[in-house]
Amino acid sequence: MNRERLVPLIVAVALFMENMDSTVIATSLPAIATAIGTNPLALKLAVTSYLLALAIFIPGSGWVADRFGARTIFRAAIAVFMLGSIGCALSESLNHFVIARFLQGMGGAMMAPVGRLVLVRSVDKRNLVEAMTWVTMPALIGPLLGPPLGGFITTYFSWHWIFLINLPIGLVGIVLVTKYIENVRGEVREPFDPLGMVLAGLGIGGLAFGLTAVGLNNFLPPSVLIAMVLAGAIFLGAYVLHARRTPAPVMDLSLLKLPTFRAGVMGGFVFRVGAGALPFLLPLMLQVGFHKTPLESGLITFATAVGAMSMKTAIPAVLRRFGYRNVLTYNAIISSAFIAACAFFTPGTPVIVMLAVLFAGGFFRSLEFTSTMTISFAQVEPRRMSRATSLASVSQQLSVSTGVALGALTVEIVLAWRHEDVIGPTDFAPAFLLVGGIAALSAFVFARMPKNAGSELIDRPLGPAGPSDQHAG
Repeated sequence: MNRERLVPLIVAVALFMENMDSTVIATSLPAIATAIGTNPLALKLAVTSYLLALAIFIPGSGWVADRFGARTIFRAAIAVFMLGSIGCALSESLNHFVIARFLQGMGGAMMAPVGRLVLVRSVDKRNLVEAMTWVTMPALIGPLLGPPLGGFITTYFSWHWIFLINLPIGLVGIVLVTKYIENVRGEVREPFDPLGMVLAGLGIGGLAFGLTAVGLNNFLPPSVLIAMVLAGAIFLGAYVLHARRTPAPVMDLSLLKLPTFRAGVMGGFVFRVGAGALPFLLPLMLQVGFHKTPLESGLITFATAVGAMSMKTAIPAVLRRFGYRNVLTYNAIISSAFIAACAFFTPGTPVIVMLAVLFAGGFFRSLEFTSTMTISFAQVEPRRMSRATSLASVSQQLSVSTGVALGALTVEIVLAWRHEDVIGPTDFAPAFLLVGGIAALSAFVFARMPKNAGSELIDRPLGPAGPSDQHAG
């Protein structure tokens, strides 16, 4: 296997480990809580401490990779994640478990953006689409496979193996990273931006933590959650003002002046609000609303991952045939329709129908995810690539948190409107329709891209500019 195929696989395996771990824990919280002598509600602190670590450390990941080398940081990120996994498995109290999850989050915060940075610097732009299809797989498969796998491991083995299974995967990853990935550094050594790091960390942390906690029933009073979200927005606003006056900000917002980066990040944010809510809403509807077992739910939702993997080999050909703008615009509508279609599932819906809808939805979402991720880097110069991957990762983290929050809030509003405390099978329909509609709005962002956007990525011949090109910049 040549290097341009092997590097994406190495990055994908590391990201799969992170994505799987962040979702597999949810099913096992009751067993872990019993083992360490606390209650599952208090153990939600472990989930949110992971999110906080991501929010704090993602913004600085690009600068650190430029300073010490992408291979060094990626390898260190895997090692830190493994140390956190060992800490989780050995935890005997709530405090120990929360600290270990925070350590895992530190590793995860560096793993995702630096992994993408390794990819875009190791692979020729013309091969980036094919390479990036591997990296999108963990984001699609992990959240859907995680809950049933967590339930299976906890039921038939021990919850400790949820974390210990990361060790052999991580060790293999470190060996492969050392052997096959070059230690590329930034062309220009720019000064660190400590104030920007603090402002961005507080802003992203407040928003991500506050929005995600909306989905945790009675975890914090609504007034505290609102205060967190508002504080996060204020700190992010302060960061924007700071970034305009700083020559080398930790997150380079001037990248948004590039039409393709702006479309990939902003359009991708809107689309992922809907797509990010799906892994949260779907298992909840199947298990709580339809009273299916975690294993039955997992087998149904896994159709999405199968559909996503089926699209992998077709993505480059589809983009070459129709171009980025057409694919992103029309496929956003198609993908969103399959998200909204879940609103029409009922306990009596034949499983084969659910499988068909979820398979097709995964197929088209895979195309959209890979296209948004690759178009973001089409016009980015090599010297700015590290900051681009950091900013794209921050946007992705916030979009998923927003989607989960909107989905959970919609279900709670429906319950309040019905004056019920128990979730029923029909309470999820408005949530699916809402997030599907929001995801479809991304089509308006993608439609404003230049007609030949991303041609350099797919060897598509340049043609005359279309009408919307004049407004794309």
